[in-house]
Amino acid sequence: MHAPRPTTLLPFLRWFPMSPATVWADLVAGITVALILVPQSMAYAQLAGLPVAYGLYASFIPVIVASLWGSLPQLHTGPVAMLSLMSAAAVLPLAPLGSTEFLQLSVMLALLVGILRLLLGLLRMGILVNFLSSPVIIGFTNAAALIIGLSQLSKVLNVPFPRTDNFIADLWTVVRQLGETHLPTLLFALATYLIIVTAQRVSSRIPGVLLAVVLTTLASAAIGFERNATVPVTAVQDARALQLIAEYRRTGREVADLSESTSAVAHELRALAGSHDERHFSERALLEADLRVLQRELKKRRQANNERRVALHDLHFTAVTDGDGAPRFWLRGEVPADLTSDGRTWRIQQVTGEQVLMMGGGAVVGTVPAGLPGLASPPVQLEYLWPLLPSALVMALIGFMEVTSISNAIATQTRARVDANRELIGQGLANIVGSFFSSFAVSGSFSRSAVAARTGARTGLFSLISAAAVVLVLLYLTPLLYHLPQATLAVIVMMAVFGLINVGAVQRAWRMQPQEALVGGLTFVATLVMAPQLANGILLGAGVGIVLFLARTMRPRIDLVGRHPDGRLGGVSANRLVPLGRRFLAVRFDGSLNFVTAAHFEAALLDARARNPQAAAVLVIASGINYIDVSGAERLRDVIENFHESGVAIYFSSLKSQVKEALQRARLDELLPPDRLFRTKEQAIAYLEARYDGATSVTA
Repeated sequence: MHAPRPTTLLPFLRWFPMSPATVWADLVAGITVALILVPQSMAYAQLAGLPVAYGLYASFIPVIVASLWGSLPQLHTGPVAMLSLMSAAAVLPLAPLGSTEFLQLSVMLALLVGILRLLLGLLRMGILVNFLSSPVIIGFTNAAALIIGLSQLSKVLNVPFPRTDNFIADLWTVVRQLGETHLPTLLFALATYLIIVTAQRVSSRIPGVLLAVVLTTLASAAIGFERNATVPVTAVQDARALQLIAEYRRTGREVADLSESTSAVAHELRALAGSHDERHFSERALLEADLRVLQRELKKRRQANNERRVALHDLHFTAVTDGDGAPRFWLRGEVPADLTSDGRTWRIQQVTGEQVLMMGGGAVVGTVPAGLPGLASPPVQLEYLWPLLPSALVMALIGFMEVTSISNAIATQTRARVDANRELIGQGLANIVGSFFSSFAVSGSFSRSAVAARTGARTGLFSLISAAAVVLVLLYLTPLLYHLPQATLAVIVMMAVFGLINVGAVQRAWRMQPQEALVGGLTFVATLVMAPQLANGILLGAGVGIVLFLARTMRPRIDLVGRHPDGRLGGVSANRLVPLGRRFLAVRFDGSLNFVTAAHFEAALLDARARNPQAAAVLVIASGINYIDVSGAERLRDVIENFHESGVAIYFSSLKSQVKEALQRARLDELLPPDRLFRTKEQAIAYLEARYDGATSVTA
């Protein structure tokens, strides 16, 4: 047994030796990718429901680990849009957005994704992704891109976006607030779009994303785009607003209490799940009933609070400073005549306890904690293991699917060899190690990998350089990010994901195979309807696709054979031909003869015999049979014996060697002597025509 080569255990050793040209190429590529990585990572962190600093954390250690243990040098790992949204969707039902528990579960989910990917890679199970057909992947990707992009619309408009278990309803809430659009925020979004598009048209070497971030941040700081004031509730001088605030606070407390009760009941249920004690059956039934009631009430309270939050945001206030210098906020148009307002429009952004955050401008990133993430064990909470595991598995497979697609696309240009299982191991280690440094789930990025390949990256050193740039940002540059508009990050996400929408592939699928295209359409619709639980959409699409595949496999094509006017053989049904022979039948079977198809094979032969009761022989043209299993062999034995008892002989032609050997091992050669087997179908047809129809010659 040979010991593994060093490059198998330590793939990064393939980088060496390096020439000065290689180092320079990787340096240029690493800096270029870093210019995209920093703003993208912050945007994707918010997509995952996390502070922007966590995007930078996920762009440090995971990038290094994936580059050291991956197989494709140009693949860049880090935060990506798809997994970021799926991470938020998986954790949101288990913890309130913005809570410490939400952060901990996001990191725990990254650990689970990493473990699953590592196991799939070590067990060489990358083949699992083949269960996702191309139409299913296209339908899911198109729907996910729409969901991700449209989820950023609220930041472009600067209106509330409630995160519930119904994305379409949440989106409709945003659309209903179009009239409340904050114009300066919308202008920043349009400026970001124009800067990026213009830079791309001028030269692909211009980092349009970074340029947009720099220019909009400078403009935001210059005009004082953010204008917030945290004041006591008593500063609000309107009875209706105060009533809404009181109801919002009361319902918020009810949501917190119900969330705690729901979590406690769910924990008790999970504790009893493995028990087979009959005394626990009734207890479980009662707990399940209680859980349903709590979840229903929790959903009602959250919906009510979402509506109140929107109603509060729709109120337009103006600020009046009293004699002691403290601001008071009156509804616009209702300021007493003896008072003078500041002329600005203020809105209620957030209510926390006795404090109200009034927003008089746009939303910015705000304070980003400086410093590197510390090493800490991921917060594993066993009671959340099973709820997170299905999402973790789908995220592992989706991420691997993305990585495979990216790697193959780049490999066609660089002629590099891609090891899918090695990439699974590298991605798995990146997520596992990253979870010890507060990283959420990461994967290979198509946009950053494409930029790396285009700028000439030679080895994974370029990824290490991009990670070093993130370290510099975390250590020294975070204060400069304070005034970065949220709308800028939203547009960066939207432009990245809308480019993934592929309408042409849908059209091609419809022209080629409408049935499969319908499965892709079902996946698209299901993903939209079930959002934000994206995993459910692709699981449904994959399930339907597998069922249709099995249905087609169970009924492979089988047809009587006839002859064209020019002498060529062809299928009777497909070409509307007259079957060969008067007292014999020729049947072509295109499929493996196994436990799935054996019944269809027997039924087709019986049906063909019923249509021609005077036939004394049946020829099976077996050139399409590549495999026969035990069930197929036994069913074939029954067919031969039943036909023999009815006075009908069975012949075979064009048997492949592996099928012939399988028939011999099954002792079917006793029922199929050499004179019943023919090397070609032409020889067999000539023999049968001569023996059963009395013909003296035949035209092959």
